[in-house]
Amino acid sequence: MHPLRRYRLTMVIFIVVMTSIAVGLMSFALRKNINLFYTPSSVVLGEAPINVNIRVGGMVVEGSLIRAEDSLLSIFKVTDGVSEVKVQHEGILPDMFAEGGGAVATGKLDENFIFIASTVLAKHDENYMPPEVTFAMDEARLHTKKLNSEAGSLNNN
Repeated sequence: MHPLRRYRLTMVIFIVVMTSIAVGLMSFALRKNINLFYTPSSVVLGEAPINVNIRVGGMVVEGSLIRAEDSLLSIFKVTDGVSEVKVQHEGILPDMFAEGGGAVATGKLDENFIFIASTVLAKHDENYMPPEVTFAMDEARLHTKKLNSEAGSLNNN
């Protein structure tokens, strides 16, 4: 093999190996910073991991907000129209947080399927809904309609 060709081949192999190592190291470093979004239905079905940072979002259930009198603890439920998940947050809730409004919480799911939120985000005006929440609620409605139509067809037979 010609020395110039051997040099080029060595350089190409070196670049490929170094790029692979760099991508591997970046993936390893960022793996704990990934926050996946789950709907309340996914959490109830057991699809969400326990004790891993995730996001859960939906509409805050009317009448579910409970605030502790002696601390900043707040407990509320979020729903996607099908299932509900209890969320516990120790801290100040956003100004726009309200029952019946959209919310996305970041935190961890405990063994009792209570979501321990470290951060709660709320919609910032009456027209805005986080894209994840809108998509999740639409998916839940479609899933419910599909189940209802299947149950109706079974009852008619």
